[in-house]
Amino acid sequence: MIDNIKEFLGHGKDHIITVILKGLFWLAPIAAVTIIVIWVYEKFNSLTAYLFTLVGFEPNQFPVLWTLFGVALLAFLAYVLGIFVETGLVNFVQKLYSKVPGYSTIKELVNIFNTSKSGEKKVLVVLIRGFSKKDYNIGLMYSTKESIVKDHYTVVLSMTPIPNGGYMFEVHKDKIWIIEEATFDSNLQYLLSMGVKSLAEILKVEPKSIDELDTLNNYLNKLERNKSSIG
Repeated sequence: MIDNIKEFLGHGKDHIITVILKGLFWLAPIAAVTIIVIWVYEKFNSLTAYLFTLVGFEPNQFPVLWTLFGVALLAFLAYVLGIFVETGLVNFVQKLYSKVPGYSTIKELVNIFNTSKSGEKKVLVVLIRGFSKKDYNIGLMYSTKESIVKDHYTVVLSMTPIPNGGYMFEVHKDKIWIIEEATFDSNLQYLLSMGVKSLAEILKVEPKSIDELDTLNNYLNKLERNKSSIG
């Protein structure tokens, strides 16, 4: 054991620093997930404690078990609401809440980032020209509605994983290329990796030349043809 330690230390300072960095990079995702789990638990704990207090019950013993029980109740409530959504019974409740100021805005924001959308409402991951003529930037299109400038569309270049953190550009439809395999979620993974993972690696596809990608103009024409064939 002592010989192994001596051999390890004998590699020099640079080797020790490299090993420390490897350890930190190994620990970083575990620490991040642990922090998120603790944060989520604290939020659920506060929420369930508040709900129990509303009904006049204060669980002083076994708080962790009561929190888990509260989470189970919330999951059951979400399941019941899901049944209401599938059967259309939730429309009545939505009509009531739609009269509350701010509800429509919040609902619209949630719908914007709903990656299960398709067709004209799908969040598109796109390429546009970068700050030099030979470079490209990966961006998002939350809507395929035409801009104030004819034949131009809004592309958001995210600077952080936060959806509203970035720059908005009005770009001509022939200068926007669609990455059809990509979704909002895969773009989020790309941003979180800070370039450690390429988008091709995340999508598990081979890199493509720009000529292999459809322009927004072609993409919109396909949507129109699909709508016409359905109609």
